[in-house]
Amino acid sequence: MFRFETEVDKERLGLLGERLEAANAQRSPAMRALAVSTHKDEVPLQVWVVDESTGELAAGLTGRTWARWLHVDLLWVDARHRGAGLGSQLLAAAEREARLGRGCSWSRLETWDFQAPGFYRKHGYEIVGRVPDYPPGVTEYLLAKHLG
Repeated sequence: MFRFETEVDKERLGLLGERLEAANAQRSPAMRALAVSTHKDEVPLQVWVVDESTGELAAGLTGRTWARWLHVDLLWVDARHRGAGLGSQLLAAAEREARLGRGCSWSRLETWDFQAPGFYRKHGYEIVGRVPDYPPGVTEYLLAKHLG
């Protein structure tokens, strides 16, 4: 009856997503509107900084926009470039593109307690959720920010 698989089955994954979307749309007017108007509008957002002297990646931010939200997935700055404000500049650039270029009103992200909750709070994000012991011994935080 139950099948466990380690390989991604794209066809089933797509079918599962479609069926969940349809069920959500039946139960929520907001999700119904999103399914009709913007569900297919998830757009990747990537910002890169390349070290001009070496040509290597110095910093980057990846995420996506959907439903008038920016979702930041990854933000990283190479140790040699930390303290120069690149992380703040990347975040500001992504938020600006999301707000002005893509009509987003909000931003969200997850970070662990040993990573950067203080950095994001300094930039106006508020902790809206915590998951203790994920992974064991670590707390994961969900943060959100109104982009104005």
